[in-house]
Amino acid sequence: MLDIRSILADPDGVRAALARRGFEADTARLVRLDEERRAAIAEVEQLKRRRNESSRRIGAMIKAGEDAGPLREEVKALGERIRGLDARVAEIESEIRETLLGWPNLPHESCPDGPDESANRVERVWGEPPRFDFEPRDHVDIGAITDTLDFERAAKITGARFVVMKGQAARLERALISFMLDLHVERHGYTELLPPFIVHRRSLEGTGQLPKFADDLFRLAEPDDWFLAPTAEVPVTNLHAGEILDGARLPLRYAAYTPCFRAEAGSHGRDVRGMIRQHQFDKVELVTFAKPDESYEVLEQLTGHAEEVLRRLGLHYRVVTLATGDLGFSAAKTYDLEVWLPSQQRFREISSCSNFEDFQARRAGIRWRPEGGGKARLVHTLNGSGLAVGRTVIAIMEQYQREDGTFAIPAALEPYMRDRLGSP
Repeated sequence: MLDIRSILADPDGVRAALARRGFEADTARLVRLDEERRAAIAEVEQLKRRRNESSRRIGAMIKAGEDAGPLREEVKALGERIRGLDARVAEIESEIRETLLGWPNLPHESCPDGPDESANRVERVWGEPPRFDFEPRDHVDIGAITDTLDFERAAKITGARFVVMKGQAARLERALISFMLDLHVERHGYTELLPPFIVHRRSLEGTGQLPKFADDLFRLAEPDDWFLAPTAEVPVTNLHAGEILDGARLPLRYAAYTPCFRAEAGSHGRDVRGMIRQHQFDKVELVTFAKPDESYEVLEQLTGHAEEVLRRLGLHYRVVTLATGDLGFSAAKTYDLEVWLPSQQRFREISSCSNFEDFQARRAGIRWRPEGGGKARLVHTLNGSGLAVGRTVIAIMEQYQREDGTFAIPAALEPYMRDRLGSP
């Protein structure tokens, strides 16, 4: 959520910044509401002083045996007016908050301007696309040949956009989760978490999924303020909701595996084939809390940590900076990691690494206190997929495919795929 004080200090600047995202912000309306709020508060203070003076006079009149009835009526009217103004102030403050909950974050100045992904800027490319002496298959056909991906039985169990992973694919999914967590915990210094997979409304408001993206969430019928987590970003970021963090411990880095659940309400039929866009998928998420003056350095580090997964797996990929029109609602700046899919002859997103600055922290009430004391201030939150596991399976199946329809396993995963139990 944006800072109302920053908006009031520079309404034209905020409106222009949000216009870079294609968002029309009625900052003039917020200025008018705040002026009304301030006027009401000033009138309340004035009326309270009058009421206090009149109350003292009533006491003196009673002591003198005088009729204080008219003055009592005046005090009563003042009280009613004060209650009405207090109610209006609360109403205005609620209206301002509800408005700001629907406004996206300000884009960082380094983000390229543009209406959509066509304006994204390529920062670097790693590796070379694999070359085949045959027509490359997509992961759906590979899964059918190897009997490792079963979409038909998943549809029988649940419906469209689900999959049953079998045999080598199921084991690959499990191996990738362990490999990613081990890398981030043992090499990159993250603390591993296993958070709840169900979150409540306040957590989703804290990270920005609610109220704007309610249609993309799976909501439980009872209790009705519980939702299936759309990403580990939600429970892990809210781990410190309402807290003041010790500045000496920043940055705090967490890595968490969770299944993710999304209704894909806005997909409009895109990527209906295969596992690219499913209602349920696995992800290893990286979440970091950083000091404001260090957060963009931390963003580079976090992105590098996600990239290392792809490099160790030998997967051809690129990194792009998202244009202002392609940014997620809460993000100030985002790097997308896009992996090469031979069947599509194009790069597809496999991780988004974002700096939200203090946008989420303001909503969730997460602050930090400088070493040696001082006033607590809002922390900067960052996160990124490290990686989306299902899409990594797709990339491995397609980039490591063989002519007979089978696929190889990257060397980095061999320790996770072999029999490690031994004989009983």
